[in-house]
Amino acid sequence: MSSGGLELPPGDTGHEGDSSDAQPGAVSLARPVDTGSEIGPELAWSADAWSEVRTRAQRAGRAYVWLNLVEQRLRAVVAAVLRPVYEPVHGEEWVVAAAGPAGQEWVQRAVAVREVSRRKGYLLDPADDNVLSFLTLPQLRELMVQHWPCFEPYFDDRRDVELTLDELEVARNVVSRNRALNETVLAQAERASVRLLEILGSGAGVPSADRLPVDAVEDLVGDRYADVVSIHPDRVRLQRQLPAEDLFGGARRIDAVGIGLNLLVQNFSGRRLVRLAESGCRVRLLFLNPASSAVKRRERELGLRKGELSRAVEMNILHMRRVRSRLRDQGAFEIHVFDETPRFTAYLVDGDGSDGLAVVQSYLRRARGMEAPVLVLRGGGRTVVRAGEDAEHGLFQTYREEFESVWGDSRPVS
Repeated sequence: MSSGGLELPPGDTGHEGDSSDAQPGAVSLARPVDTGSEIGPELAWSADAWSEVRTRAQRAGRAYVWLNLVEQRLRAVVAAVLRPVYEPVHGEEWVVAAAGPAGQEWVQRAVAVREVSRRKGYLLDPADDNVLSFLTLPQLRELMVQHWPCFEPYFDDRRDVELTLDELEVARNVVSRNRALNETVLAQAERASVRLLEILGSGAGVPSADRLPVDAVEDLVGDRYADVVSIHPDRVRLQRQLPAEDLFGGARRIDAVGIGLNLLVQNFSGRRLVRLAESGCRVRLLFLNPASSAVKRRERELGLRKGELSRAVEMNILHMRRVRSRLRDQGAFEIHVFDETPRFTAYLVDGDGSDGLAVVQSYLRRARGMEAPVLVLRGGGRTVVRAGEDAEHGLFQTYREEFESVWGDSRPVS
C-alpha cells in the first residue's frame, strides 16, 4: 500500500478485530453481541404487554368494522340525496359544489388525496374514483348539516342524527390514532352505530335481528363459525345479553329439550306463556322423565340428595301442565318426557322459519345447567361453503334434527 494511504493495524488471526491490538488513534469497531434470536431485555415485551396489545387490537378491530359500515352507509345516503341536486349543474365536481365556501379546505384536501391515489395506482375499484369516497365521517356529517332541508324529508330528528354521530366521533378519533379503546367507549360506539344504521334505514336483513341484534363482526365473518352468534361461560352471562323475555317473547314456535328446562320454566312467567300460546305460538317441551334412571345418575354426578333433581323436574312439569290447562287449544302446547341419557339442553325459537334462534348447553359431569357454557345459534338456513368442500349445514340444523329425533321416541304427558 502506498505511504499516502490509511493502513489499518494488522489483526491477530485467532482473534480477528480484537481491540487490544489497535494502534493509538485507530477506531475500534465493536462486533455485535451474539444473542441468538433474542433481543435485549430493554426491548423485550412481557406476556402481559402482548396480552394488552392483542386486547387493544381486538377492540380497535371491532370498532373499525362498525365505523366502516356506518361510513359506507352515510356516504350512500349523502350521494342519494345531494347528487340529484348538484350533479345536473356541476357534473363530476358536484361534491365540491355541495361543500361550498365553508368546506373548501377539506374538500380540496380530498381532491388532492384522490389525485395522489390515481397517480400511484391506489384506486383498485373504479367505484371509488370520486371525491365522495375520500371524505371522512365528520365531512359527510358536515354535508348533511349544511343541506339539512334536503335530508329532512327522510329523517325525523336532526338532533338525533347529530348526537349519534358525536358519540361515534370519540371512537373514530381513538381508532384512527391507534390509541387504547376501553370497553366503555367500544360499547358506546357499537350502540351508536346500531342506532345510526337504524336511522339511516339500513335494516340488518335478518328477521331474528329483532330478537338478537346482528353483530357487525358476526355479519361479516360469521361463516367461519357455522351459525354460532355468541358463546357465554354460563347462563347468567347469557341472560345479561339475551333475557328470557327477549328470547321467547313474540315467538311463533318454541321447541325445548333438556332435564328441567329451567331457562323457560323459571324465567318466563306462566301468564306470559299463556298469552304467547293464545296468540298462536306452538310449544313442544321435552323433559327428562323424573322417574328414569338417568335422573338418578345425574343426581349422583352433581352430588345432590336422592330425589332432589327428580322433584325439581316434576315441579316444572306440573307448572307447565297448569299453563296448558288454561289454554283453549291445548293441542298447541305439548309436553313430553324421554328416558334417554340427557346430552344437552336446547331451546329452539322459531326453528321452522328463516328467523330461528337457539340456546344450547351441553351437560357437564360436575356443573349444573346454570354453570355450563352456552352457545347461541342463529338459524335461517345458513349453509357453510368452503373452497373444495361441499356445503354443510350449521349447528342450528344439527340440534333441530336431534330434537326431532328425541321427540319421536318420547311419550306425552297427560
